Amino acid sequence: SPRPVDRYNDDIHYKNGCHLSAQLSWAATMLGYQSRSPDPALVGERWKEMWLERLAGEPFFMEEWLSHQRRDDFWRHGSISEDFSSIEIPTLVIAGWADGYRNTPLMAVEGLGGKAKALIGPWVHKYPHFAWPKPRVDFHGEAIAWWNKWLRGEDNGIDNLPQARAYILDAVSPAPRRDSDPGFWVAKEVWSPPQMQCFYVEQFGRLTEGMPIQQAPEHPAYLRSPLDTGTASGEYFTLKPDAEMAVDQRCDDAGSLTFDTMPLAGDHDYLGRPVVTLGLRSRAASGNLCMRLIDVHPDGTATRVAFGVINLAHREGNADPKPLAPDEKVSIRLVLDACGYRFRKGHRIRLSLSTSYWPMILPPPDDEGIEIDTASLGLALPMLGEHQRVDLKEPANPDPLPKYIEHVGAATKRQVVRDLSGNRTEYHVHEDTGLYEHPQTGLSTRQLREEIWSISPDDPLSMKGISTWTCDMRRPGWFVRSVATARIACTRTEWIISAVVTALEDDVQVFEKIFAEKRIARDLM
Repeated sequence: SPRPVDRYNDDIHYKNGCHLSAQLSWAATMLGYQSRSPDPALVGERWKEMWLERLAGEPFFMEEWLSHQRRDDFWRHGSISEDFSSIEIPTLVIAGWADGYRNTPLMAVEGLGGKAKALIGPWVHKYPHFAWPKPRVDFHGEAIAWWNKWLRGEDNGIDNLPQARAYILDAVSPAPRRDSDPGFWVAKEVWSPPQMQCFYVEQFGRLTEGMPIQQAPEHPAYLRSPLDTGTASGEYFTLKPDAEMAVDQRCDDAGSLTFDTMPLAGDHDYLGRPVVTLGLRSRAASGNLCMRLIDVHPDGTATRVAFGVINLAHREGNADPKPLAPDEKVSIRLVLDACGYRFRKGHRIRLSLSTSYWPMILPPPDDEGIEIDTASLGLALPMLGEHQRVDLKEPANPDPLPKYIEHVGAATKRQVVRDLSGNRTEYHVHEDTGLYEHPQTGLSTRQLREEIWSISPDDPLSMKGISTWTCDMRRPGWFVRSVATARIACTRTEWIISAVVTALEDDVQVFEKIFAEKRIARDLM
C-alpha cells in the first residue's frame, strides 16, 4: 500500500497533533525532485523551454500543509479510515516495522475485515523484494498471484491467505547498520483485537505486571526533558537500514522518565499496538509527550520497539484541539505504533516518557514541564496469542536492482554536534547518492541532501531547520543542476517558512525562484 489509512496521523506531516520535522524534509525533497530537467534525449530541443516552465510553476507544498495543522477536510479526503465501506475491492496491504506506514496493514484489516490481507516485514520504506533489513519476501510473486486472482479470475488460492502475516523481531540489537534482523514469521488466520498484558508502576517505580490491588494515592513525578532529547530517534520514514533507523536509546533515556520491569522470567511475544494511559498536570497551556517502548538488553543496550507522540492539546482528538489549563489534571490515552516483537528471557521491558523528541517532532511554544501521576500509569501490551509459524518465499533474485555505472560513490553521514559553550545542539544529515550512469540511456544523475536542525536545550523558540537538495543530471557535453533549499523557524505564535530554487546549465545560473518568508499562525501546536 502506498498510502496510510489515516493521512493526518500516519503520514509525513503530523502525528497526533505533533509537527514532524519530516514535513520540511519532504517539502524540500519535492522542491528538488520537481525542479529536475527533462531529458533532451527523450523530449528533444524543447527540453530547456519545458524545464523553465516547470521551474516557474512548481509550488512549495509546505505553505499549504502548514495551513492545515489539525485534522480537517484537507486530510480527511485522503484517509480511507473516514469510510472503510467505500473500499469494495480485495486489498493486500504491505509495510515494514521500520516504515512510517507501519500501522497501515493492521488498521486496514481491522477496518476492511475479510476484504483485506496484511503483510508486515522488518523493512524500511522500500519494496519487500529488495528492502532492508532482511529477510526479504517474493513481492513480485505475491503481487502477481493477487492480481491474477482478482483481475483475471485465476483460481490460485491467494484468497485463502491468512488475514495477517507478520515478522516478529527477536530481541534485535541496535546497530549503526542493520542488514538483517533476527526473528520469525507468524500467521494469524483471522485478525482480532489482541489480548492485552497489563503493567502498572508500583510504589518504588518498578514496572510490574498486573493491575494494582487498590487505588494508590497520587504520586507526581515532574518531567521537563532537555529539548534536544530525541537524537537517537532516526528518520520518521526510513529508506536505509543505517542511522536512519532508531539507534541505542540510552542517550534519549537520559532525558526521560523511565520505568523498567525486573529481568523477564521467560520470553514475551507481542503483535499489535501498545497502549499507555496516565494522568498528568501541565504547568503551561501547551506541551508534547513522547512515549517509547524499549527492550533493555542484559548489557544495558536499549532497542526502541514502538513509540507514540501526542500534542497534549489533541488529547480529546485531532479535529478540535483544546489548550491545557495549567495545573488541571487530565487523563491521557495514547496508542503507540504497531510492533511485532519478542522480549527475551533476562531482558527488561522499559517505558520511557519525555516532553521532547527532537528533531523528529518540533517543540511546542511552552517548555514548563509536566507532572505525571505515576500511580495512574498503565501500560498494555498486545499479546501474540494463537498463531502459526510460517515460512515466506524469498525472491528468486536476491539482488534484483539494476547495476549502474559508478562515477562517484555514495556517502551518508549523521552527526549530533553539541556546542557546550554556546548552549546549542545541531543534528546534521548528509546523504549523497553518488554519481551513477544508467547503462541503457547513458544519463548520469546525482542527488545530495544536506540538512541541519538546531536548538538550544532550554529554549523552544530557538528551533531552526534547513534542508537543501542538489540534483545533477549530465551527459557528454550537457550538464544541468537544480538546488532547492527550504527553511523553518518559529516564534511563540507563528511558524516561519521560506524556500528558494535555483537552476544552472553548465554551471551558469539560468533560473531562480524565491518563495518569500511566510508566517503561519501556530494552531495550538
